[in-house]
Amino acid sequence: MGNTIVKYKFQEEEILLDSSNMGPDDWIKIATFIFENDDDNIDAFVILNGTDTMALTASALSFMIEGLRKPVIITGSQISIFDARSDAINNVLSSLLLSACYAIPEVCIFFGNKLLRANRSTKVYLNELNAFQSPNYGVLAEIGVDIKVYSTRLMKPMAEKFAINTNLCRDVGILRIYPTLTPDILQNVVKSLKGLVLQTYGAGNFPSNQKELLKILKEAVDREVLIINTTLCLQGTVVGTYETGQVLDDVGIISGYDMTVEAAYTKLCVVLGYPDLSYNERVQLMEKNIRGELTRVDNNNNINNFNHGK
Repeated sequence: MGNTIVKYKFQEEEILLDSSNMGPDDWIKIATFIFENDDDNIDAFVILNGTDTMALTASALSFMIEGLRKPVIITGSQISIFDARSDAINNVLSSLLLSACYAIPEVCIFFGNKLLRANRSTKVYLNELNAFQSPNYGVLAEIGVDIKVYSTRLMKPMAEKFAINTNLCRDVGILRIYPTLTPDILQNVVKSLKGLVLQTYGAGNFPSNQKELLKILKEAVDREVLIINTTLCLQGTVVGTYETGQVLDDVGIISGYDMTVEAAYTKLCVVLGYPDLSYNERVQLMEKNIRGELTRVDNNNNINNFNHGK
């Protein structure tokens, strides 16, 4: 690495966005830029993004890009680059170093001296320099006095042809379960959606005594709305151990296992955007570990098919 000569090419956007204003159109723009600029002379991409929606942007790119064999690292800072104490310099330089010198064929977030899988990441701190965590998967690399890359945790290079999927479904929502959720509210939420991320208690538990709510969810599933069950907890996985968890399985709701809400949401946007797939094929894709975004477990908490995203 010490003798490596690296050439960098910089591309600046004419209009800089606050990341809170970013959405699917911006994800498509970034993915298209990567696709159109990928050639044998480009070994990696580093994207600068605001922190508020960084996990969403990074997760979306991980699902939109197929056949990835190069690093795509998203980074930014908590403190403005114009401030003398800014963390931007370290984050950007470290991202450039990792992307240029290591074979990391996946979309990542670099922040606070840690490289995280994009679709395993979530922002957990508002005012800390290590703002992002990967609660259910180990860090991919750490930078301190030495650089440590944990190669066994990395995705394998994808066998598919390099391509991007830019047909994203916009009719996807997120609903957090709470004690006073009424049938009217739930009905209004699901009536116009094609996909819903449901955030439930603990290990994926839903109030089993709320029969009207369960009926509405069952009717939505019968209309082929893809509903994904994720946990409200920062760390952990959805397992139908208790009756309150089994009731969602019984009405046809899909387990999101240990996916972050950002991963579940953006994966739905991509999977629902695929043309010519049946409902069952979309269900199978949502349950499948396609980009290292989830670890499947059975009801006894046994890991049964984790394969580092292969």
